[in-house]
Amino acid sequence: MKDYLQDNDYLAIVDNLIQTPMVQELDHYTQHHYKSRLDHVISVSYQSYRLAKWLDLDAQAVARAGILHDLFYYDWRETKFELGNHAFIHPRVALRNAEKLTHVNGLEQDIILHHMYPSGYGGGMPQSAEAWLVDLVDDWLAVKEGVTGFSQSLLLKFKRV
Repeated sequence: MKDYLQDNDYLAIVDNLIQTPMVQELDHYTQHHYKSRLDHVISVSYQSYRLAKWLDLDAQAVARAGILHDLFYYDWRETKFELGNHAFIHPRVALRNAEKLTHVNGLEQDIILHHMYPSGYGGGMPQSAEAWLVDLVDDWLAVKEGVTGFSQSLLLKFKRV
């Protein structure tokens, strides 16, 4: 997970975002049952960034939007919205919060708004290869994080028996 700390090119793009109080606050929220939301957004950002470089996509936009894609401050398992479910609502909340923090260009907006496709379909389909990439990496890491958390909880239960 901490591989990104050795990647100076990546850090030059996102370290100013990561160090802000708005992003650091994500460390206080659990994402996918066992990881902090901060760890999750860094993982999505860094894995997407590496793939974007390999695919010759806009790695800077991918890295920045990866950090900003889940920039919301509530427990999604407890907070409910009248306008729709969390998958539909939180990309818009994240974009609004990101725009308070930094300039967000059109490609970064596409990535943030469409990272939940198809479950957050209210925003429509991703319009760029970069948005598709972050959407797929986010999905993959969400499953991986959920399975890891579930496995760890099972191991703890078996150790108590």
